[in-house]
Amino acid sequence: MTREGMLNAAIAAGLLAVPLWALWADEPFTITLATRVAILALAGVGLNLALGLGGLVSLGHALFFGIGGYAMGILAHHAQTYTPLMEVPFLIEGTKSMPVIWLVAMVTSALAALAVGALSLRTSGVYFIMITLAFGQMFYYFAISWPAYGGEDGLSIYVRNGFPGLNTLDPIQFFGICYGLLLLALFVSARIAASPFGLALSTARQSPARAETLGFSPFRLRLIAFVISGAITGLAGALFADLNRFVSPTMFSWHTSGEIMVFVILGGVARLFGPVAGAALFILLEHWLGGLSDYWHIYLGALLLGVVLFARGGLVGTLVRGRS
Repeated sequence: MTREGMLNAAIAAGLLAVPLWALWADEPFTITLATRVAILALAGVGLNLALGLGGLVSLGHALFFGIGGYAMGILAHHAQTYTPLMEVPFLIEGTKSMPVIWLVAMVTSALAALAVGALSLRTSGVYFIMITLAFGQMFYYFAISWPAYGGEDGLSIYVRNGFPGLNTLDPIQFFGICYGLLLLALFVSARIAASPFGLALSTARQSPARAETLGFSPFRLRLIAFVISGAITGLAGALFADLNRFVSPTMFSWHTSGEIMVFVILGGVARLFGPVAGAALFILLEHWLGGLSDYWHIYLGALLLGVVLFARGGLVGTLVRGRS
């Protein structure tokens, strides 16, 4: 096993050990923090697929995060109010089943990513960044002006959705679901990176002209990566909404897109477990420094600046080099 592989295994084990210790110590809040890390890391895995492999600097991934959240909120809302989502031309009812909600969240997010990517990927650089940001803000203001589902106040879900054979209201069991999905997403991401598609996408990132010479379409490769990235981020949004039992337009905000990008940068762009390490570090800073000052983001900004200037491999890259 490589040094990075050993570090990845340690990160995965550490993320599992914390809630198990919290269960033994009867600290349910710590389990919730670990669950939040797993969910936000999952969103980071989605962005890292587009940013790390495809070189797509997107400030609009909150769009897919929010779509996943609202997919959960809308389906659960109609289930708890016993009102159909649609009656014409055919009946569609709400549901409290997590697997169904995840499927809907991923499909709707993937379709949104397909539409957004088909338009925004015709540009590059700062233009791509601004177009993805604009799409995210469009949905943010649409959610604010959508009174049927709470508008600016958001939408509350009274009881967490269900998973067959598990009690999702038990913090450790819900953590297990989120942790399992995170590991699955990391496995898929690793397989994609090592596949011929991943190698072609990496070539398109480094030299689009060379990729075209080899017979690949950089636009098509990036679009596929963008769609997969959006689907994974949408799944994270559905889990995040289920964790809080609440959805609001802030899930679409550019602040959310920025935070997801911070996870990736802190942990290490294109590093498999970079988003996991970055999300864990972010939540730790938020929890510890947030209790000391309302302006804890100043310290986060200083840390991010240090990573960008002196540790471009992020936390994972720095630790791996340190062991060389």
